Amino acid sequence: MNQFFGIVLNGSNNVFEVECENDGEKHVRFCTLKSKRLKTETRYYNPLAPGDRVEIEADDDEDDKGRIVSLCPRKNEFARWNVKGRAPQLLATNLDNVILVTTPAEPPFRPKFIDRELAQAEKANLPVAILANKYDLAEAQSEEFQERLSIWEKLGYRVLRVSAKTGEGLEELADFITGKLSALVGQSGIGKSSLVNVLDNSCVLKTGSLSKKYGKGSHTTTKGSLIHLRLNESIVGGMRNVFADIIDTPGVRRFCLNDIASDDLALYFRELRPLVGKCRFGMSCRHEDEDGCAILEAVQNGIVSKERFESWRRIKEEIRTGSWED
Repeated sequence: MNQFFGIVLNGSNNVFEVECENDGEKHVRFCTLKSKRLKTETRYYNPLAPGDRVEIEADDDEDDKGRIVSLCPRKNEFARWNVKGRAPQLLATNLDNVILVTTPAEPPFRPKFIDRELAQAEKANLPVAILANKYDLAEAQSEEFQERLSIWEKLGYRVLRVSAKTGEGLEELADFITGKLSALVGQSGIGKSSLVNVLDNSCVLKTGSLSKKYGKGSHTTTKGSLIHLRLNESIVGGMRNVFADIIDTPGVRRFCLNDIASDDLALYFRELRPLVGKCRFGMSCRHEDEDGCAILEAVQNGIVSKERFESWRRIKEEIRTGSWED
C-alpha cells in the first residue's frame, strides 16, 4: 500500500481533495477518512480544513482516490463557533496570515464583526491584516469608516485599502500575499471571491449579489478552498510566475467567538491587554463604574478609543449570554 503526504484543498461530506506530491509531481486525489473519523481530531464540527497536512493511503485500483489515515500536527488554526452545529468550525490551518475583509457598504460596514475576528486571530496568535474592499464606493470616505480604519492602524494592524473593481491597492495586496498561505475571512457578499478573480484571471470563482431588502450577501462560497494563484503580471510589476496561496473561506453572517471566555476577552484586545489586573480591585474589577478602574481611566484619557471599548463591552455580553448579533 503506497502512502503519501498531502495538503487538504477542500472537502465536504467526508470527501476531501488532497494535493499529493509524488516524484516531484503534484497529483490531486479524492480521499475519504479511514474509519470515517480521525482519532486525533474529535473537537471540531469538521475534522479537516484547507491547509491541513495529512497522510493518505493511495487506492490500489483508482489512481485519483485514497484514504486519509492521519493528520499531521498543525502550526496554527483559525476557527469560529458554529452555533447550528454546537461545535467549533475550522476555517483554515497552517497559515502565514489571516486577512479580514470588510467594506464601507454593500454589505453595510460592521466594525464589531471585524473586532470579533481580530480577537479570534489574537487568541490563535496569528498575523492579521484588515482589507477594506470596495474602496471605490463613496461611503469609503465617510468619517465613521475612516475613523475606524485609523483606530485599527494605530493599534498596529495592517490595513489594506483595495477595490477589486478599479484595481486600487491590488499591488500592495499582491506584495502582502506573495509566497505565503493566507486566508480571506469575512461576511457573505464582502467580495472575497471577486478579489481572488482579479488577482489571478485564470480563476473564475462564482460571485454573489446582495439581498435588496437586507443588504446582506448570499453564501456563494459554501466550502473553504485552498487556491494556488499565479498573480497577474500587471499587478506585480510585470514579473512572471509570482505565486501566492489563498484559502477562500465561506462567507458568514455571524462570526461567533470560539474558546474565549467573557472575562478573558480583554486579553485579546491589544489596547486592553496591558491594563488587565492594573485596576484598584485587581482581577475582580468589572470595568463598569468602579473607582480606580485602569480601563475606564484609559478610555477617559483617550488612550483607549470609546468605539473599541464599546465594542469590547458588547462582545463580552454576547459571549456571556450566548446571543450573537448578526
